[in-house]
Parts: sequence; C-alpha cells; structure tokens
Amino acid sequence: MDEQWALLVPLLPKRAKAGRPPAWPRRQLIDGIRFRVRTGVPWRDVPVEYGPWNRVYDLFRRWQRSGTWHRILTLLQSLADAKGAITWDLSVDSTVCRAHQHAAGARKQSDLQKEPPGGIFTELRDHGLGRSRGGFTTKLHLAVEQGQKPMSIVVTAGQRGDSPQFEPVLGKVRVPRMGPGRPRVRLDRVRADKTPHAAIGSSSCPDVGDA
Repeated sequence: MDEQWALLVPLLPKRAKAGRPPAWPRRQLIDGIRFRVRTGVPWRDVPVEYGPWNRVYDLFRRWQRSGTWHRILTLLQSLADAKGAITWDLSVDSTVCRAHQHAAGARKQSDLQKEPPGGIFTELRDHGLGRSRGGFTTKLHLAVEQGQKPMSIVVTAGQRGDSPQFEPVLGKVRVPRMGPGRPRVRLDRVRADKTPHAAIGSSSCPDVGDA
C-alpha cells in the first residue's frame, strides 16, 4: 500500500499553500472512497476510520466533476505503458449492474437538478438506466489488457446489446506517451465474445491487429 501511495502522490492535485492544514489527511479520504467503491455500501455507511462520510463523498464528487479521476487514470496508464507493464492484447466484455431502487426517483430533466450530473463528460440522455425484468439496470462495456488493467469503459442502459458498443469501447483506448509522440491507440490483438466478433469483424477496426 505504501508503494502504491508513493506512486499516486505526484499525480494528485497540488494543495493550496495558504491556510490551515486539512483536518483529514487526503490518503485517509481516498482510502474511504476505495472502500465505498469496492464494497458498494451507501456513502453514509463508510466507516468513520476514513473520516466523516460527507467529507469522503465531497472529495470523490469534486474530483469526479473536475475530471481529476480521469486524469489520474490516464497518467497511470501512461506510466504503466512506459514501463512495458501493459500487454496490448485486449479483452472486451460487458456486465450488467442492478441500479439502486432510488434510481427510479431521479428527475426526468437532469438540467433542473440542484447539482447537474456529468462534470467534464456529457450525461447520457437515459442516464445509463434501462428497464428489464429485474428493474433498472446499467451495462458496463469494458476493455482490459491481459494484466487486468482497465483501458476503457462505455456505459449504456442495461438492455443495450454488446455488438454496437464493440467499436466505441475500442475507440476510447488512448494512452498518451510519457515522451514525444502521439498517444497509442493501436492494439496487437482483441479477444471478445463470438457475437461482437461476428457482427463487427476485424475489417471494421483498422487499428486492431487481430480480432
């Protein structure tokens, strides 16, 4: 954990030098965010050892809206690629997540919310929610390299098919170089289920070596 934190610290936003030091260490709050993301508990149930739950949520939300989490992930991918730690044989698949029961009570018009969603990314018109026999669901389309590092993700409503998202999820793979040169987008090989392979094929993906 200490080695991971030492790698993460230089990538975090710089603190303002003026003023009193924060009451809750940044590492403690980030550990609380990791706990919540890993377990899926409500924010109010984050253990007090990580700090007040509202402070943990506030840090998560501010960095989500400012794009900080996305920038950190991109930098970590660049560092991993520079060290040769990314295997460019990607696997593409999806999983369906059951939405919380309170998702049904969200506003129909997101622009009227007290705090509009999104941040640096445009909010989906359907909010990534779709109806099925199990209720509201969201589907995550993910591309990972063989070291199980996530390379890109596309969020859709739960009833959306995998095949139409095959190209979009590969199109979001973009790893900047640490030195000069354009970001890497070309893959060595892609592994996927038979359905997207048959529907798309390697001919539609010029940047894919073998689909």
